[in-house]
Amino acid sequence: MDLDAYSAAHRDEWERLARLGKQRQFSGAESDELIERYQSGTAQLSAIKSTAGRSSQGDRLSLYLSRARLRFTGASANVLSQLPAFFLLQLPAALYRVRWVTLVVALVTALIALLTAVWFIQNPALLAGLGPESVRRQYAEEEFVGYYSANPEGSFAGQVWTNNAFIAAQCVAFGIIGVWVPSVIVQNAMGLGQSAAVMNEFGRLGDFFLYISPHGQLELYSVFVAAAAGMMIFWAWIAPGPRTRGEALAEDGRALFTIAIGLVFALLVSGIIEGFVTRQDWPWVIKIGIGAIALVSFLLYQWMLGGRAWRAGQTGDLDEFEAGARRIIAS
Repeated sequence: MDLDAYSAAHRDEWERLARLGKQRQFSGAESDELIERYQSGTAQLSAIKSTAGRSSQGDRLSLYLSRARLRFTGASANVLSQLPAFFLLQLPAALYRVRWVTLVVALVTALIALLTAVWFIQNPALLAGLGPESVRRQYAEEEFVGYYSANPEGSFAGQVWTNNAFIAAQCVAFGIIGVWVPSVIVQNAMGLGQSAAVMNEFGRLGDFFLYISPHGQLELYSVFVAAAAGMMIFWAWIAPGPRTRGEALAEDGRALFTIAIGLVFALLVSGIIEGFVTRQDWPWVIKIGIGAIALVSFLLYQWMLGGRAWRAGQTGDLDEFEAGARRIIAS
């Protein structure tokens, strides 16, 4: 296709579509013409993209079509009608995109936590720096376990849910800074290592793993996912590829911030487990098993449903009309 010749041949049609798209009121004939022009324009845009790929002519026509669509629909699609697509396509595809970075974050966190625990266990002076022995003993023998039953189940579940969801949202939103996510990961990992060292000091290391296992599986993995999304947004700015940095940040930011919305629900589940399951006087195999089922369900959603959505062409980003124009086009 000679793109310039094709554009010249249809220029009058596109200009008429642009004028109709700017009108506020229409006669019956103009309404019919708007729809006809819109249908023709979508076919022409498809022809341009299939043969010439991304082009200024195609971007300009896309803008005209977007304006025309708003004239005969009046608004974007109903939010409720978009929920199935969001949860079955956009969100799992976005989660699938960060799967390998998530595993890297998980391994780095585990390594830092392990090294911190070993460092403190082998250096009593470091443990002493955390507080007097009486304070450490009280933490290991009373406070750590008592934390899970100190407050009513509902309020405790709500508290940990909102706190963890806020941390996850921060990781995604501030990931572009580059230093926010690493600092959060290092602080959390060192905190886990220090807690394990104190519990080990007084022979309670088993309690440490037992009490964090039911809810911690899904909770920690959700934080790893949020950290991975934040790092990928930062990388889109560092290495945008063929896109401009603005385009890369806009596209990946929209796509990956959907993860923050999805993690609200995942962390709600972990909060319910932490508030209602961990404190129960049930066999540990049952409580840990509940946490394992929650984590496996999330992994299946991310890897299987997400992989299917990704192979179908989903990226987690909004569609062309919902996302708006990618470039500034003079009209």
